[in-house]
Amino acid sequence: MAPVIHTLKQTQGIESLVCVTAQHREMLDQVLGLFEIVPDVDLDLMRPNQSLAEITSAIFVHLDPVLKEIEPDWVLVQGDTTTVVATSLLAYYNRVLVGHVEAGLRTLDKWQPFPEEVNRRVAGVIADLHFAPTEWSRQNLLREGIPDDIIKVTGNPVIDALNFAVRKPASPEVIEILDRLGMPHDPEETTYKRFILVTAHRRENFGQPLIDICTALRQLVEFYGDSIHIVYPVHLNPNVQEPVYRLLGDVPNISLLTPLDYLPLVHVMKRSYLVLTDSGGIQEEAPGLGKPVLVMRSVTERPEGVKAGTVRIVGTDIDKIVYETCHLLNDVQEYQKMARAINPYGDGHASERIVKALLAKAL
Repeated sequence: MAPVIHTLKQTQGIESLVCVTAQHREMLDQVLGLFEIVPDVDLDLMRPNQSLAEITSAIFVHLDPVLKEIEPDWVLVQGDTTTVVATSLLAYYNRVLVGHVEAGLRTLDKWQPFPEEVNRRVAGVIADLHFAPTEWSRQNLLREGIPDDIIKVTGNPVIDALNFAVRKPASPEVIEILDRLGMPHDPEETTYKRFILVTAHRRENFGQPLIDICTALRQLVEFYGDSIHIVYPVHLNPNVQEPVYRLLGDVPNISLLTPLDYLPLVHVMKRSYLVLTDSGGIQEEAPGLGKPVLVMRSVTERPEGVKAGTVRIVGTDIDKIVYETCHLLNDVQEYQKMARAINPYGDGHASERIVKALLAKAL
């Protein structure tokens, strides 16, 4: 959302305010700092180990008086977090129009991803303007009965944000992380060792699926030895920390890191050979840097990447993860086919289209 916020600030005729719930405090603050955004309202609702019900109820209680005081014409929400679904409902209760950024993503399985699939469907029912990242997302919304005139295909502003971050020079923090991992400072520099970035933390992968993912990673480094190095920033959730550190904490050529801020993550991704992930946004970001992505989920709400050839779904099956990773490591032509495929998620100008569409609707 950061590029949208900046574009709103720079557009005459718009008064924009930023409200954060701080649903994920540690991840939020570094992004605010990177993009130089100072919230006008910070609800500071994050609490240790809070449940979905607890964060949802806290948003309802604390955001409602903010909306009543400000009386905005529009509320913009982005994505499919608990913050999005609660804010959309509150805006509806207060008769405030809702614009949904990154609208129309669907798996058609309410349990995958959980709870995001239901969150975005609810937001889609409420929204008065849908900013779909792709034509596929637009078609999803049309099938659900959303009028075509309130759907705008804009691309995803995550690509705008990625381009901004890529242009930022490596900070001392980034350089320290690169040195610790043995990664080159110059992303174009080649080394004998190929780095694989891993992110795995989805709720639907808790338990045996995450154990299988770790087993596959262990098999890969046992087979390739020093010629590869897996970099895994480990989510702080105990359901992720416990199995990952138990199964991979002592394995050579696997670096388990604390969660990376956005800028270091982008720099590490840019220097990686490929990405294994169960995340959503990385399926869009990594192809923007020319990195093939293997998705460790059974379904994805971003099938455009699969169709374009930037992404492959491997699920959490040990043999499938190992086979597809080895395929990309061993077959240069297959690797280049994915690395050079065109990213379907935008050209870096989504935020401009979103604000233009918002102004046109308001007028």
